[in-house]
Amino acid sequence: MAPQLVTRAIPLLDLRRQFDPIRDEVMREVGRVIESQRFILGEDVERFERNFAAYCGCAHAIGCASGTDALELAFLALDIGPGDEVLTVPYSFFATAGAILAVGAKPVFVDVEPDTFNLDVTKLEAALSKHPKVKAILPVHLYGACADMDAVLAVAGSIPVIEDAAQSHGAEYKKRRAGSIGRIGCFSFFPTKNLGAFGDGGMLTTNDEEIAKKLRALRVHGSIAKYIHQWPGKNSRLDALQAAVLDVKLRYLDDWSAGRQRNAALYREFLAGSDAILPQAAPYQTRHIYNQFVIRVRERDRFRAWLAEQGVGTEVYYPCALHLQPALEGFGFQEGDFPVSEQLSKETLALPIFAEATEAEIRAVSELIVSFR
Repeated sequence: MAPQLVTRAIPLLDLRRQFDPIRDEVMREVGRVIESQRFILGEDVERFERNFAAYCGCAHAIGCASGTDALELAFLALDIGPGDEVLTVPYSFFATAGAILAVGAKPVFVDVEPDTFNLDVTKLEAALSKHPKVKAILPVHLYGACADMDAVLAVAGSIPVIEDAAQSHGAEYKKRRAGSIGRIGCFSFFPTKNLGAFGDGGMLTTNDEEIAKKLRALRVHGSIAKYIHQWPGKNSRLDALQAAVLDVKLRYLDDWSAGRQRNAALYREFLAGSDAILPQAAPYQTRHIYNQFVIRVRERDRFRAWLAEQGVGTEVYYPCALHLQPALEGFGFQEGDFPVSEQLSKETLALPIFAEATEAEIRAVSELIVSFR
């Protein structure tokens, strides 16, 4: 069958389609906050924190300025700094490693699984035995699917586990929500996330009351009372305007996640005859929310350029594994150290998966992929 013609461009993501149906509701809340002239923390942030904590099944949620800051604040709360090591994966956005570097710690990497794209737990114990200075383990719930948390926790023992859940709002591991399983969960509300703000924003989740108290202080210069600073901390607060927008959008998140799941199922149906390797969900991933739908293809760059010529938007997440980034040159990592991550960086491609994409659009993209030679 000849591929269906793309009569109009199909973007990787179309935030306008998400915003238009909720425009009045969002603008009403934005206007209310502006009229209040209360923009830093306050009732709107507290309300969203309560609602997000409940959504994640956590006791506490602490808003901050970005997902990157959430990671850094988590390290500060656990007293991780110079001389310490944090174990994570080399296949992720740079913030995963960047936050480790920001507190003066050293990243230790464990490769990922080729099918789930998440931490390969079978390699975790050996890595810990070689690195006795590891003070935290940071699995990444990549693309909207949780890492194997029970296995990670079993190997970690007394070492705290921090969840990098920047891409997994509402994802579930054995019916437990991302961010509720480790010591601390870290989320991003960058506009392109499944739950995205109108700018930057982040959140930390925890079931530990003492850690929650410390995080609330750390985000405001370590202040435990006005002008009294227990720790150095930093300035990292979630704006009231962003909290108000996110609180509206949170009400629709499950519907949007269902739309992404529907489109992922369509891809699996329509790509049955394709040479592309489709993302695999492990049995413990009881709710994949598809922040991205990422396939593996040979000649990825040529394939992507051809799709662009047909009017289809795609993205490469991520073209350079973290251990090979210029910012980490001084740590002695070399090409070949983490072969799965390096191979994925050459083969993976994200397709349009946003909830508002139509069946016709998913079919058109799929037929183009099947026809590619």
